[in-house]
Amino acid sequence: MVRVPFRAAADRVRHRLIQLVRPKPRPRTPAGSRTGTAAPGDLTGPARRPYLRALGMLAVVVLGAWLGLLAVGSIHTPVGPMDTNMTLRPSLTGGSKINVSPLGALELDSHTAPLRLDVDVDRLDPERSQALVDRPERFSSLQDEVTRDVAAGTRELAVRSCVAVVSGATALGLAVYRRPRRALAAGGLALTLLAASGVSAYATWNPKSVLEPKFSGLLSSAPSLVGDARSIVTEFDIYQQELARLVTNVTKLYDATSTLPVYQPDPGTIRVLHVSDIHLNPAAWHIIASLVEQYEIDVIVDSGDTMDHGSAAENGFLDPIRDLGAPYVWVRGNHDSPVTQAYLKKFKNVRVLDDGKAVNVGGLRIAGTGDVSFTPDRTAPVGGKAAAQLEGARLASALRDQEHAGTPVDIAVAHDPNTARETDGTVPLVLSGHLHRRINEQLKLGTRLKVEGSTGGGGLRAVQNEKPEKVHASVLYMDRSTRRLQAWDEITLGGLGLTTAEVGRHLPEENLKKDSPTSPTPSPSPSPSSSPASPPASSPSPTRSAARPTPSP
Repeated sequence: MVRVPFRAAADRVRHRLIQLVRPKPRPRTPAGSRTGTAAPGDLTGPARRPYLRALGMLAVVVLGAWLGLLAVGSIHTPVGPMDTNMTLRPSLTGGSKINVSPLGALELDSHTAPLRLDVDVDRLDPERSQALVDRPERFSSLQDEVTRDVAAGTRELAVRSCVAVVSGATALGLAVYRRPRRALAAGGLALTLLAASGVSAYATWNPKSVLEPKFSGLLSSAPSLVGDARSIVTEFDIYQQELARLVTNVTKLYDATSTLPVYQPDPGTIRVLHVSDIHLNPAAWHIIASLVEQYEIDVIVDSGDTMDHGSAAENGFLDPIRDLGAPYVWVRGNHDSPVTQAYLKKFKNVRVLDDGKAVNVGGLRIAGTGDVSFTPDRTAPVGGKAAAQLEGARLASALRDQEHAGTPVDIAVAHDPNTARETDGTVPLVLSGHLHRRINEQLKLGTRLKVEGSTGGGGLRAVQNEKPEKVHASVLYMDRSTRRLQAWDEITLGGLGLTTAEVGRHLPEENLKKDSPTSPTPSPSPSPSSSPASPPASSPSPTRSAARPTPSP
């Protein structure tokens, strides 16, 4: 039953192509008229027919070659310790694209031709990568190995592409014309076009394009993964050398995951992305969108100060929130005005929390309150710490009311940590921001306080600082059945002008105790994000972290 509509559609396409490429039967010429003379406005006359036939043949060749490349025009080849998939794809601009899952992709303006080279890094082979880990000295020769692999893969891809375009164009030509001679002509023309594209790519080849790649995904925040290309002599083989550097450094990055604590998120784990203090930095939206995609985030929690002045003129900055791909929970910070809050309430995917309001989103119940102060000019807030604590007491009262009503809250959110601390004992986890630095603290009555740094790197004001502020965000892994925090990843990116990236995995103390009998772990070390003034009992030292710095070339 499924084949019938497919076959009918295929017949319709073939019929349209036949009408285009086959000449219509000419009507008999009346006596006394000149043979071969087309009537005025007749587009099917002999004078126009050769052009239509040529266009029809070109359409068959291009479509057939494209289908051939899609069907069989790719190869699977090892490149160093990685398994890759190389493909040629039709393109109006040419160039090369290297996809490094799950880090993102980079595009190179390597050539100008109607063909683009796609290289997908499918996976890191466990055996080959383990051999590198066991024998680190092999990293020095990995570049030559990768260069040989790329050269061999390119040759195989060229042969496979020739077979693909010739086969595709010949098969489609045979289906349309039903004449072997025409079909072979289509195949020959497809091979000629591929050869011409190859000549164009060779003539416009730009090995220096690797010096100016375009990054997407998480790679956009860590372009140093490609290595310092400017330290390489810009010869013809720089393209392959830099691809080798990419493979080498990504291998080291993946290898660093072996030092992470033993925690594998269950498929049912709820993943929460905690961001804060974006301060009008437009780069933050791209970073958040990349994290949502890479970590498969279920809900985003923003603990405020998204704006700088809270004016209506700034509201357009918030529009990218609509396209982040996950529900967005937001509380007002001291730089966010009621105008900002009213604008965000109009977004379908945004849940604005204030005055202890609670919502169910992403499998969690979350409550929060906005900051009591509005200080767009960075003046001291009216009431200061006492006002923040009073607002925290109100939030704690609302949380207790929720628990008495049989709808306990899983996560509380407040911008000011002074407000968040007042919720101790009423909620398992409270999130905050405001300080532009991370704090992880177990409060006296059992509530865990997590203060996030600035996801906007301090915002546009960061250019006024002596040193650029780093970009911070965290991924929280929540158990779906108990809705308790199981682990979290702290993501730190270099600020303005920097290209570093680091991911640290942390486990709560109770998880480490539970896992210690079966999987011994190193003795815990204090996290650098902890507050130095925190007492030993409440410091984040019970958590274990493993940083994954971006390796230097």
